[in-house]
Amino acid sequence: MSISLLELAKIVKTEKDALAFLCKEREKLGYKIACPFCDSRNYFVIGRGKLRCKNCRKDYNPFSNTIFNKVKIGYRKWLLLIKLFEIETSARKASKEVKISYTTALKAFNLLRQIIASELAKNDEILKGEIEADEAYFGGKRKGKRGRGSKNKIIVFGILERKGKVSVSIVRDVKAETLMKETVKKVRRGSIVYTDKWRGYDSLMFCGYRHLSIDHGKRFSRGKVYINGIEGFWSFAKERLIKHHGISPGKFLYYIKEQEWRYNNRDRDLYSLLLKYVMVAEYV
Repeated sequence: MSISLLELAKIVKTEKDALAFLCKEREKLGYKIACPFCDSRNYFVIGRGKLRCKNCRKDYNPFSNTIFNKVKIGYRKWLLLIKLFEIETSARKASKEVKISYTTALKAFNLLRQIIASELAKNDEILKGEIEADEAYFGGKRKGKRGRGSKNKIIVFGILERKGKVSVSIVRDVKAETLMKETVKKVRRGSIVYTDKWRGYDSLMFCGYRHLSIDHGKRFSRGKVYINGIEGFWSFAKERLIKHHGISPGKFLYYIKEQEWRYNNRDRDLYSLLLKYVMVAEYV
C-alpha cells in the first residue's frame, strides 16, 4: 500500500529526515551508497542535502546525478511533490501545497513525466496473443470534422494486449502504412488483432497477423471481436488529460506516456515506482 501524503509529511519533517528517508529507500532496493572519495559505505546524514563519510570525513551528495539536482528545491519538497504527482494533483495546486512557484512545480512534474517515458522506452515489451488496436484524437475543441479526418488534432495510436499492457505512440496520420509500421514494431507476428472497420487495418492479414474487425456502425461486439479494452484506455486517458486545460503539442508525448504508465501500473504502488526511478536513474 502506498504511503499517504500525511504519513510522508510526518516522516520527512526536515531536510535531514528527507535525505535519511531517501538513502534508506535506495538501500532497500539493493543499491549501496558509497563515498565517491574512498568507496566506504559508512556515512551519517549531516543535512544540507549531504552525507559525511565516516572513513575519510568528506561530504558528498549521493543523488547529485539524478533529477533531484535539476530543480533547486530541497529533498523534502521533492518527496512531497512526487507524492502529489502520484495522486494526480495539478502543478498549480501542488505549488501552493509545497510553497514553491507554479513554474518550479511544473518543471518538476515535467521531469517526472520525462523519466517515466524514458523508463517505458527502456522496458518496452513486444505484445502478443489477443490484441486490440485503435486510434484516438486529442486536442482542444475546434470546428470541423470529428474523428478520422480531424485537422489540427494529435493522433495517438494504441495497442492493448488483452489481460496485459497497453502501448501508445503519436502518429502523423492513420494511413495503412503508418498503422502497419507501428503494429509490426510492437506486436508479435501470429497474434490475433482486433480493430474496427477502418480500411487502414486491412493490410494486417498480409503482415503475419490474424485480423478480425467489428463494424461500430452496427454493433460494439461480436463474441470475442471487440475493442472495448483499448476504448477503455482512451476514456481513462482523456478523463485525466482534460484536467490540464490544454497541453502544448511539444510536451504531449510525455503526458500520454504518463497515462500509459499509470494504466499499466494501476494495481501497483506508484509512489514506490517513482521513487525508484528518481533515486536510481542518472539524469545529468
